[in-house]
Amino acid sequence: MGFTRALSAAVVLLGLAAAPAAADSSPSASPSGDGDAPTTAGTSFRTATEFEQGRAATASGAAGDYLYWSFPADAGQRPTVKATVKLPETHAAQTWRVDVYDGLRRRQACQWGAQARTADAGTSSVELACVLRTVRAWTEPWANDPLPGTYYVRLTAVNVPTSDLGVPVSAEVRADSKDIGGAAAVDGSLAEPLVPGIAVTSGTGSASEDDEDDRGAVLSAIEPEDGWSSGWWSDRWVWSGIGAVLAALAGIGGYALTRGSGRPTRVPPGA
Repeated sequence: MGFTRALSAAVVLLGLAAAPAAADSSPSASPSGDGDAPTTAGTSFRTATEFEQGRAATASGAAGDYLYWSFPADAGQRPTVKATVKLPETHAAQTWRVDVYDGLRRRQACQWGAQARTADAGTSSVELACVLRTVRAWTEPWANDPLPGTYYVRLTAVNVPTSDLGVPVSAEVRADSKDIGGAAAVDGSLAEPLVPGIAVTSGTGSASEDDEDDRGAVLSAIEPEDGWSSGWWSDRWVWSGIGAVLAALAGIGGYALTRGSGRPTRVPPGA
């Protein structure tokens, strides 16, 4: 009996000692890497809030406000911008729209996606999406192709009834990209990506510019994880090299099959 009690006490002590270790090995409730995601939005292109691809940016605003964010996109990427707007319980019908602009502030057309949607009265949320064309490393000056650099997201409600102006809303924006690779590669590249302040930091800014403009032209602090690509390298070089090797092997094989056994045997005269 005494041995049984001692054994039970030992098991209880071992359980208490193992409890902290088990607690330490459990998933932590501390904030993840998304804790530094922005929670505000700008009100213009110059004050657009930067966020990284793959992370969600949130903000609180009101119906009728213009909310601006910005993110980097590099050559060979096909960005997809998604936005979710949460509306109050009581509201009239509202039409929300998301627009995406490149570093030159040219509005980029969406290949597909619900760029604008109407939230009927009583709808709790509305979801928007815009899939852009593939970002090109270089393009003709007259073309409107998306170029590497900063992209701006503008979220707003259009034709808001007067009764709903100023109604509080909350928004979430996220941008993700699909790497297209050499299929979208072109010859040539930009000297610098189209990011805010790149002209001033590169020494092209004029000394006669207004001081306020110089202070506002701050180089964008966010860039792709692997840095900006040079634009000349893509996987099409690999496939071009493989094609050249196969063509050379085919030429050698064809020559070996058609050359015959060599020069004909010379027959002596009078034989």
